[in-house]
Parts: sequence; C-alpha cells; structure tokens
Amino acid sequence: MEAISPVSRFVIKRREKITALPLYYSGYLLKKYIGEKDFKRFFGEIRGSTIFLYADDTLDTYSERVELQNLLAMDTTKTKTNLTIFTLTLLHEEIQLKIDNPDTAEEWRGFIMTVAKLEIPRSLQLLPGQMLRLEEVLEKERQRTAPSLQPITSDPSCLQHCLRPHSPSGSTETYDDVVSAFPPCFFSVSRHEAEEMLAQNPKNGNIILRPSNDNVNYAITVMQAFNSGPVMKHYKVRSEKSGYVIELDEPVTVPSLNDVIDHFVKIASLYLRPYSQAEDYDTRIEVPFNSPVSQLRPPMARVAPRICTELAPPVTTSRPLPKKPLEEENEYLDPDILEKDSGVLDEKLPQTGQRNHRQAAGWEGKEFIKTTHF
Repeated sequence: MEAISPVSRFVIKRREKITALPLYYSGYLLKKYIGEKDFKRFFGEIRGSTIFLYADDTLDTYSERVELQNLLAMDTTKTKTNLTIFTLTLLHEEIQLKIDNPDTAEEWRGFIMTVAKLEIPRSLQLLPGQMLRLEEVLEKERQRTAPSLQPITSDPSCLQHCLRPHSPSGSTETYDDVVSAFPPCFFSVSRHEAEEMLAQNPKNGNIILRPSNDNVNYAITVMQAFNSGPVMKHYKVRSEKSGYVIELDEPVTVPSLNDVIDHFVKIASLYLRPYSQAEDYDTRIEVPFNSPVSQLRPPMARVAPRICTELAPPVTTSRPLPKKPLEEENEYLDPDILEKDSGVLDEKLPQTGQRNHRQAAGWEGKEFIKTTHF
C-alpha cells in the first residue's frame, strides 16, 4: 500500500465512519468512462468490495465509487510509456483505470480481483509479503460477506426503534414488534442479490431496503432507467439513537425505516416504487383420492331422482249421507203451555206419544225454546 502520510488520522477515521467498510488498499490513479477523452485524477481507496474515489486525499467525502461486485471482466493494457490501463467491464458500464506507477499496478490488479471474485488470481507477480497481505484481505472479506443468521436485530438501536406501544393511551407498556417495523420492501439479501432482484423483476418495483455489509446499518438499492440503460445505485442508511441517517451530500435524519423509503419516493417524485414480490395463489381446493380425508366421506348412493307430482283428491265409494228431512213448521212446543193445557193435550196426544214427540224435537232439558201457537 502506498504511503498515506498526507492524509490525517482524522480524515481516515471520518472515511471509515462514512463508508462503514474496512480499508484494504489505497493510492493515486486516473479514471475515465469508455467514450470519454481524458482521464481524471483521483485518490482511490479499496474498502470492502468498493473503490471510493476522492478528488483530494484530504477530503473525507468521496466523489465517485466503483462497485466491484458488478465486475464481469478485467483487461490489462500496457502503454509505450510503461503505464498500465485496466479496463473494468461492469454490469451496466465500462470504465478505465490508469496507474502511473508500474510498481503498484500489479498490486491494484491483485486487490481488485481478490475482493471482486473472493479468490486470489494465480498469475500475480508480487512479493511474498504482498501475497500474505492478499491472503489476509481475502479472509476478512469472506467473513464480512458471509450471510449472518440474525442480521439487523443484533443492533441495540434497531431494537429501540422497533418497540412501539401496543396498549391504550396512558399505558406505559411496550411490546417488541420487530417484524412490523420494517417496510414491505425490506429483504435480507446482499448487494448483488438485490441488484438481481431489481434487474430480473422491474415490474415489482425499483427500490429495496436491505442490511448493510456490516450487519448493523442498512442500505438502499435503487435501479434507475437512463437512455444508456438501467443503472444500479446504493445508499447508506446509518442507525443512530436519534433515528436513521441517510448519508447524502446533505445527510437526512428520519425517525423510522418506513420514513426512509418515503423520503426516497418523495424526492424522486413518485418515480421510485418499493419492491414487492409477486405471489401466486390457487383458486381450487383439491383433496387427493387416497388421503385420509377422502376415505372418511360416506359413499354417494346412485338412485333415480325423486319426482314429486300433485296428489289427486281421494275417491270415495261410500254412499252419501241422506239429507236431514225438513222439520215441519210449528213442531217445537213450550213445556209450560203444555202443562197448563195438559187436559187438552192429553185428549189430542197420548202420553207416550207426547214424550216421544218431545225427545224427537230435541227441546227436553233446555231453559228456553221459541214459543209457537197452534
């Protein structure tokens, strides 16, 4: 690694805090995009799997960055003046790096390929001490990028912000609600996996919140469409006691992770859409024929359908009852009159005939019957 004496200790600590990544290598280099005419001079640092480019070695804020995780190929060219030019083919762009010092060009190539591919190139021409340094960097980078079983939740500040009241107003009880504190576009994926999700499923959204490489802070991965093609961008979100700090040119502090996403969507004028995975759902419930549930069902009887018809009125074969003969007028007699005129009645009606006549008329035992006169 080149001497970094011009860079003060304060600047080094500030860069480490901003990037939250370990420093592996640094030095001066020239950089340009394919198609540009002139190279620009930068002070470069390889931190993690990213090259941070500073306009001056005394600045703590980087001007550009190159994500080596997107490296597809690296070609080396030697000029007539013995300068080395590296052509880096990335996922969506190509850049060239020129190294003025031929002694450090091989070191730059070794560190770039090691952190990008997580393996040391075989055709390196370095001293044994430099190779040992590469082996140390490789081990650190493998540990740093290894998936963690419990990222994020180990951060005390995360737990502090993930607690929310769950009781009526006035109560001091709080409950741990870690899952609901994350927005729907949060996925526990790496930088490379987030880029693949956005590139393969652009209809699902173009912004993902994910854990940072340090497993303590967070990062935002955004896919933006330009005329030259889609471009991936990454933003650091630092967890603090006061909230979450979005590390921009002018840092923005918001109280929750949901507000982090809302800030990006608002600034982008609703161009950014939080990523959501599409899910397939079945529309029929089927039970296998040999399943225990199907065996419990009773067999269905196969019978002819029942036909309901209107019932005809019953046919009677018995004779109709004879009509009751009409009773003759003046048939009912008053018993009081009969007692008074018993002598006359006795002459006209015999006693037996009188009693039979009363029973037939149906008035015997009643208090009052209509009086008729002969």
